[in-house]
Amino acid sequence: MIEKEMRVGPKGQVVIPRPMRKALKIESGSKVLFRLEDDKLILKKPAFDAVAVFKRIAKEANYNKEIDPHAYEEELDERYKRALSGANVSEEKKQQKPQR
Repeated sequence: MIEKEMRVGPKGQVVIPRPMRKALKIESGSKVLFRLEDDKLILKKPAFDAVAVFKRIAKEANYNKEIDPHAYEEELDERYKRALSGANVSEEKKQQKPQR
């Protein structure tokens, strides 16, 4: 068990000691849950929130880049040409094999 006495600041703030933050994997911006039971104040890390994680990832991603509207069509054309050339090559190989 880890126990540490801390001083309450003028705004009612208390710093969570580093060993406790590390043990609970609490980082800057993490949410914590306070519960008052009789004369005890219990600080708890809430259950994992997958939605919050995905929201944070989405905010960090840079989707503001401009996309060329014709790039999709060009990519499809390239793939189609490669598929055709691959099919032609396999047909030629079949024709080159000696038949028994």
